[in-house]
Amino acid sequence: MSAIGGNTAGPGDAVVNVYINYEKKFAFVEMRSVEEASNAMALDGIIFEGAPCKVRRPSDYNPSLAATLGPSQPNPNLNLAAVGLSPGSAGGLEGPDRIFVGGLPYYFTEAQIRELLESFGALRGFDLVKDRETGNSKGYAFCVYQDVSVTDIACAALNGIKMGDKTLTVRRANQGTTQPKPEQESVLLHAQQQIALQRFMLQPGALATKVLCLTQVVEVDELSNDEDYQDILEDMRTECGKFGPLVNVVIPRPSPDGEHAPGVGKVFLEYGDVESASKARQSLNGRKFGGNQVVAVFYPENKFYEGDYDG
Repeated sequence: MSAIGGNTAGPGDAVVNVYINYEKKFAFVEMRSVEEASNAMALDGIIFEGAPCKVRRPSDYNPSLAATLGPSQPNPNLNLAAVGLSPGSAGGLEGPDRIFVGGLPYYFTEAQIRELLESFGALRGFDLVKDRETGNSKGYAFCVYQDVSVTDIACAALNGIKMGDKTLTVRRANQGTTQPKPEQESVLLHAQQQIALQRFMLQPGALATKVLCLTQVVEVDELSNDEDYQDILEDMRTECGKFGPLVNVVIPRPSPDGEHAPGVGKVFLEYGDVESASKARQSLNGRKFGGNQVVAVFYPENKFYEGDYDG
């Protein structure tokens, strides 16, 4: 606390009492002042003995009552760099203005999500929830804006927007729906225009990789017959090899036992370089095939190499 300048009540230790449950690996820490307790929230994510620590309010914390006692958010001028943290990373995510962002495509990076959210203003806190074992995104995040007046504007503009094959759910984390105030309407209109551009930029097809995913190009019932399947595979190799070195063609097939098989109905094309994949996408996307309009988008290489075809 002293390193980041969070000891605002004067010299001495800001901590007056600590209870530690070693078995369940958590602790309660009592601070000597409300302001210092709020500053301590900025330490969320700090590395202690090689592992990141989560710093949260108690489950019975009431933001409304707490606001009458003193500041409920960390001081924005804390020197978080002194302890290896940065403003707006994971800290500052408590309070009534925390936003839940769900329905995020799993292939979105933290940088892309932050860019989307920051269309409405700077973030005080951001946390993309990830699987502890794999480190992969779980498809949802939390954020808080530095200017809390844009909270409802961002929620209204983002909620319900299609992102690839997902639909965003964006709302205050601790409540249902709040309508923007009348004076926010013009700001909301501008925000929606901004988000239309962001939506285009964050579509899977806008992130160039060496792998393409085609849909609306094969019929699932054609994939069960071995002979038909081989014919389709050869046709794809011949036609799609015209755009550059085609390394691999993957066409997932239905499971014989009727169980869900990832990626059935899609065709994956791996090229030797991004340039060839880009040429193929430009030529194939929108082309008519069997009465259907082909959709060709870039696919994350890491998911393709892991055999994850459900993205």
